[in-house]
Order: sequence, then structure tokens, then C-alpha cells
Amino acid sequence: MSITMPTAAVEGIQLTVIPFRSDAVIGTIGLPALLQLVPSPKREEDRRAMKIASGAVRRHAEIRSLVQRTLKQTQKGRNVADYARYIASGVNGEFGSGWSTPPITLWLADEPGAVSGELVPGSGICRITLLAGSPVVAIDGETQVTALHELYDDPESFGITYQKLNAVRLPFELYWGLGVEDARQIFYDRNVEGVPVAKNLAMSMDQRDFGTQLAHRIAEAVKVEHEGKIVPLGRLVQSRKRQLTRTDPELITLSALRVLVVTTIFGRTGLAQSSATVRDTDMPADTTAEQVERRVVPLLSNLLDQLYPQLAARSAVAAPAVLAGIGIAAHQATGWATSGRRLTEADLFDLIAAVRWEREARYWDGVAASANASGVLNFGGGAKDSGGRVADAILYPDTETGRKIRGW
Repeated sequence: MSITMPTAAVEGIQLTVIPFRSDAVIGTIGLPALLQLVPSPKREEDRRAMKIASGAVRRHAEIRSLVQRTLKQTQKGRNVADYARYIASGVNGEFGSGWSTPPITLWLADEPGAVSGELVPGSGICRITLLAGSPVVAIDGETQVTALHELYDDPESFGITYQKLNAVRLPFELYWGLGVEDARQIFYDRNVEGVPVAKNLAMSMDQRDFGTQLAHRIAEAVKVEHEGKIVPLGRLVQSRKRQLTRTDPELITLSALRVLVVTTIFGRTGLAQSSATVRDTDMPADTTAEQVERRVVPLLSNLLDQLYPQLAARSAVAAPAVLAGIGIAAHQATGWATSGRRLTEADLFDLIAAVRWEREARYWDGVAASANASGVLNFGGGAKDSGGRVADAILYPDTETGRKIRGW
């Protein structure tokens, strides 16, 4: 006796999607299904694991190597654990709604096993079926995929459960039928063609960053007279751009104000932390976040109140390098500075008061800025490049740069 074999049914992973071009769709996918479709990139770079892997996994690893970077001993690989912790915290509800991961860009080297008709007439919504063992590669978002594998392999170490992970859905876009060259081009376009956000600007957008939190509190605490009205300084803080132009109504950027805060907290080491997230557990030795806030907010509020006329005049004081130097000097008045001359608040204000803040080469060329042949200053060097020189000039009036910025 023989049995008739099915001719139409195609088995595999079904995805409900919407096409946005003839060879690409978008949709969402459950985490277990994604991990089944896309093997762990970390495991595929393990030579010993690949020796005993199935032929399908080895084939997938070969195709992945044609379009992706390696994880081993790279910043990409080092980011995996932190990314996994971030996702776990988000799924656990620790960030409320204020967290996100970008859609994952997938490439299917073959064709889908089947594509249904429209599920809702006129909507484009349909189902595609991906055959088991189909080589699906993440050409963008691979660090996220690797982190998700880490989470699912050992959820307990990240403080999460399989129950929560199984409920996670992830947005994706899927391309198929493309050659390796086209897949590589998409990888290049996604990683190179876009303009990256400057790290210090990105930090000023991080509402969980302690430096950003204090910058906002200080900006709201300082009251200034602007156009005949008393307003919080926060009204005059530009939070969307790294640099101000002459036509901007704001007087200081949030990223520059954050640099002032971070260098006040940490001193010179704060220059390196101006482009890194500062947690409330990262405070200087023998201090707590509460102690730091109680000291830094009033100190910098009083300082900015005194410097406001210079901000309003759009002088050199608003430059990130200058604010970084002021912050390093202010660190000596916090009470927890471990080196250098300790200052009282009055000492600090006396040092600041003697400085000539005009944007003129005779004061700032070679200290916080460089002058061209016409004497026009460029403060583009940034906090890390010039913050230390500015601090030395403020703290040590009898040095060459100290006399220069005071016009002596």
C-alpha cells in the first residue's frame, strides 16, 4: 500500500510580514524563533564548536563570514555582555518605556520556501515560510543578536527568566535573493553612510546618566534675566546639537553643561568620562551620589550665576573646552579632591573672576583655541584636547597661560 505525498504544504518557520519592496519585508518575530533562525555568531567563531557542529551550522558560519565582522577581541564583542544586561533590564521593566533596541536587518541567502496571498485584501500583509536550515544572517544588529543568545543561554545570570524572554518580540527587516556583494553593500551602507552621533552629544541625551541628570537640575536651579524676564537657565540650553551657531537663541549646549558637571565631579579624569555613561554608583571614593549632588548642584549653580553675563555675551566661557577647564578647577572646591590645591568656593570664584572671557586670540590662542592668520579663533579642539590646559591656566595664575587668559 502506498500513500499520496503532500504537494502544497511547506514546513518551516512562518512569519507574518509586510513587503516594502519586491525582495524585502518587515515584521516582528518571537525571540525563540529568531534564535532558531540565526545561530549564535559567538559560537560560530569558536573553532572547536564548529568541528562538531552540523553541516547546516557550518554552512551558515561560512556565509556569515562573507558579510560580517568578527566578534573576537573587538569592541563589538566586548559590548555583548553590556548589551545583554541592558536588554534584560528593559524586559524586566527597570527602565519603564524609556528603552529600545533597533530593528534587526536579516539576509536570507536563499529564497523563502513559500509566500502566501494577502491576509487582508489591499494591506500587503502576508505570511512567508522560511525552511528549516535556511542560512539567515544578521547583516545589521548582530551585536544585539549575540546578546540575545547570551541571555537565552543563561538567563539567570542576567536576572531574567525564560518566561519573560519567551514573550519578547523583536522588529526585523528581511532581504532575500540578494548576492553576497549586495548583502555586503547593505552592511557598508548601514555602518558607514549614516552620520554617527558624537558620543558626548549622545551622553547628554541619556536620561539615566548621572551627569545629565545633574546638568538638568542645575539648569533649572539657576534663574537668569533674559529679555526682561526671569527664566530658568534651562530655557537657554540647546539639547539637540553639539555646537551652537550665531543664530541659535540658546547660550550653551546640554553636552557642554554636562562636561562641566562631570569634570567638577571627577576632576581631570572626568575628561575621559565626558563621552562615557556615568552611573550613580561611579562616584569618587568615599562619596555617594547624594553627597555629590548636594555639593555640585549649589556650587555650579552659584558659578553659572556669576558667569551668566559672559554666557549672554557669547564669550569663550560657553566653549566645551573652557567649561571642562572650569569644571576641573571647581573639582578642587568640592571637598573630595585627592590631589592639587584645595580651594574654598570663594577661592574658586576669585580665580574665575580675573579671567578675560572675550573670544580674542591674545587670551585663548594656544590655550583653548587656535587662531588663523586673521586672528579668528576656532574652539573646535574639544574638552579632551584642551580642558587640561584651561584648568592649569585658571588654577595657576602665575604661569604663562595663567597670565595670558587674564591679560597680564
